[in-house]
Amino acid sequence: MPTINRFADFHDEITGWRHDLHRHPELMYDVHRTAGVVAEKLRGFGCDEVVTGLGQTGVVGIIEGSKGAGRTIGLRSDMDALPIHEIRDLPHKSLTDGKMHACGHDGHTAMLLGAAKYLAETRNFAGRVAVIFQPAEEGGAGGKAMVDDGIMDRWDIAEVYGMHNLPGLPVGQFSLRPGPIMAATDEFTIIIEGRGGHAAKPNECADPTLAGAAIMMALQSIVSRNVDPVECAVVSCTTFQAGDTFNVIPQTARLNGTARTLDADIRTLVETRITEMVPAIAAGYGCTAEVTFRRGYPVTVNHAAQTDFAIGVAAGVAGEDGVNGAMPPMMGGEDFSYMLNERPGAMIFIGNGPSAGLHHPEFDFDDRAIPYGCSYWARLVETALAA
Repeated sequence: MPTINRFADFHDEITGWRHDLHRHPELMYDVHRTAGVVAEKLRGFGCDEVVTGLGQTGVVGIIEGSKGAGRTIGLRSDMDALPIHEIRDLPHKSLTDGKMHACGHDGHTAMLLGAAKYLAETRNFAGRVAVIFQPAEEGGAGGKAMVDDGIMDRWDIAEVYGMHNLPGLPVGQFSLRPGPIMAATDEFTIIIEGRGGHAAKPNECADPTLAGAAIMMALQSIVSRNVDPVECAVVSCTTFQAGDTFNVIPQTARLNGTARTLDADIRTLVETRITEMVPAIAAGYGCTAEVTFRRGYPVTVNHAAQTDFAIGVAAGVAGEDGVNGAMPPMMGGEDFSYMLNERPGAMIFIGNGPSAGLHHPEFDFDDRAIPYGCSYWARLVETALAA
């Protein structure tokens, strides 16, 4: 079964929405313009209810089916951009220096708006749909904020589904898997306190840079020597800050990094090993060290039954050969995980073709994916809520 013809009719219109959003990127919870555009369009489509200010700046639109009572299905999109300077000279290039839609949330929002327009026109289902537009996916846990604001209980959402674009996957194809599909995203900070002094007299100092280098190298042993080889984990030190000049051994050093895991027990193991190893290694160099480990987004876990259902819906749009239902998990994170912790559902990836990677300053969402994404949303609703 191909894409729905109706989306070809207003493909240009949806593309125009996407380009407008791309020109006006907003960060984290400060998505007031974007949320305003979304709410205005949902009201214009004739949604039965449009509520703003959820999770600070999130928007939910409710569309009632025409075939009687039934369950409520939630469809979620993210709205925020990234603090990245766009370097491609696109006709719809960002108008704000230092901000751009480098992860395709403009495309996600436009596709869900397109699906909402279609569903509000046709209403060929029983029950109702909640279209969820959330802020602050990029590190601000906007998904959690909307859950904490009670969206699941307020509309008695039974299942919830998400979609994200994927560079490298051909346009018109989909990919997903049951179980863990994206990683928990934790952060750590290490402050090493030594004894500074003249670089010509290291014997009179306790060098925190040397301790920091040893700690950075030792942290790599956690994955190679503590984590089961068939499990997935990442420990990366991403900053090392120490000293200001060439002839002074500094007093302190600071390391920051991230840990990514796909299993709750492995997550705890990695946290435990970091907090145990770092002070002991620092002590061996005559220094002290303090570790702050901050748990971020939980693992994104697709529910088995809903994943199987999503595979079938996607195959109806892209064909059996256009859906990979056993994709490898990704070590990036997603705050859709908070919604999947509350209700069964599934995250699916839609092809963005041979584009630049996510979070790259040359990235742009591929507008050719729009009919596929909109059709997936519409068929999911009409299939799940068939009378």
